[in-house]
Amino acid sequence: MGAKLDCVVIGYNETPFGQYEGLLRQYGEDSEAYRDLKFSFVDLGGEKLTYPELMNHAVLRARPDDGRLSFRSGEIPNLAAAYLTNFLRRRGIAARYVNLFQDEKDKLADYLADDPLCVAITTTFYVLNFPVNEMVEFIRRHNPRVRVVVGGPLVANHLRNYAGHELDAALADMGADAYVFDSQGESTLARIVACLRDGGDLAAVPNLIVARNGGFIATPHAPENNSLDENDIDWRTFADEGPGPTIQARTARSCAFSCSFCNYPARAGRLTLARLGTIERELDSMRALEARNVVFIDDTFNVPLPRFKEICRLMISRGYGFDWFSYFRCSNSDEEAIDLMAESGCKGVFLGIESGSPGILKNMAKAATLEQYERGIRRLRERGILTFGSYIIGFPGESEETVAETTDFIRRTACDYYRAQVWYCERGTPIDQQRDKYGIEGDGFVWSHASMDSMQAMDHIERMFLSIDESTWLPQWSFDFWIIPYVLGKGVSLDSFKRFMTAANRLLSLGIASVPAEQREALRREHLEEITRVAAGWPA
Repeated sequence: MGAKLDCVVIGYNETPFGQYEGLLRQYGEDSEAYRDLKFSFVDLGGEKLTYPELMNHAVLRARPDDGRLSFRSGEIPNLAAAYLTNFLRRRGIAARYVNLFQDEKDKLADYLADDPLCVAITTTFYVLNFPVNEMVEFIRRHNPRVRVVVGGPLVANHLRNYAGHELDAALADMGADAYVFDSQGESTLARIVACLRDGGDLAAVPNLIVARNGGFIATPHAPENNSLDENDIDWRTFADEGPGPTIQARTARSCAFSCSFCNYPARAGRLTLARLGTIERELDSMRALEARNVVFIDDTFNVPLPRFKEICRLMISRGYGFDWFSYFRCSNSDEEAIDLMAESGCKGVFLGIESGSPGILKNMAKAATLEQYERGIRRLRERGILTFGSYIIGFPGESEETVAETTDFIRRTACDYYRAQVWYCERGTPIDQQRDKYGIEGDGFVWSHASMDSMQAMDHIERMFLSIDESTWLPQWSFDFWIIPYVLGKGVSLDSFKRFMTAANRLLSLGIASVPAEQREALRREHLEEITRVAAGWPA
């Protein structure tokens, strides 16, 4: 890279929890959105802590004079930011990335002081504008000259959901200079940098909506097809940025399935697979940095099955010694595959089961049966592979009877961890095209259909959380399944993490169940003491 910085890529802006909690509380503590959020924090007598914050709180109580061990949400390198930075560097563009906006504002300010040509903001996890608003305001304050480019799912969602003046308002609210609308966009970003280097007009770059004279102009669409095999990440080039012991990897783009609650395959295009040699190069670069945990984020990692087996054999033959985690489809596996997973170092899988009702699985177009899930979970457990089951409650067709089927399934299969979330009624998904069939009204967290409404779904989730003991609840905000390889990288054992989660969920239940105030305070102290005892055993 040259001395002059061309582009800064920002990975993720997780809004400070207190700010986000206050925002949702404005809708009412009985609103669906706030009730959903309540499953991700504990209330310590007025102090609301997310689970990572609770872990830090417990460490300080256990060892008040030792502040070395701490947990930060999203401390694992943001793969989208690392990939974009790698893509630009391969093309001779001087690029740096900021992993976590909230924790790395000083670093971003230093980069902005170098007067880069542009800042690229990824939007993989955003459904609202305000995380982008905050970053754009920060960038403008520190360097009003730099061009701000926004791309990713948030832009795609706005384009799908709005048109005309409504679309203009949604984009103007973000306040960027240009918006990338191609589903990939990395080549467009490289062309933006080249254009700015030459003093050109961004209106000459395809795949953009450019802010101009108080309005917007759209440039022609030139669909990208960027090769995964030519753009694998060489993690050794990030050595000075300290990726840490846990790194994410992607071996494919898009998903082979078309679940009716998801619009990702339509947005990402056909499934594209990296070659085995490409995967080997990237894993070799991780080993060079002494990574210990690898998280494969492919939506369909074990599809196609023969390729998945070859990846497992590769990890065995190369002797990487990684502990690895991934999404996994029980309907696309066999005994040999799970044997290879265990031998190659698989320690845990995310299972998007979604429902324990055959009827709801059919409505979801899940292309899987309960028998396949049960058989797969049993095989994984026999080989010591940790399982997390994810469920959606309230999908069209859901009823009290189908929720009972899901509850029974969770108890019967007893995954190590689980979470049940209310169905989010998202525009543009396949099920959205069947509103008349199911009587769907509303959107987002607030909806109804012929057999249930969103408030009833939240009631069911609360009862599930309070009654299911066979599987341990795993919250989403600042946590999710990927927290497990992260804490392993910090030296926390699986057994110790499980004990922490059990005690933390007892604390959480005090905010969900109806408990007399005096009894609640005594139980809070008891559960907090147990959490502190667990944290005392974590490495310094």
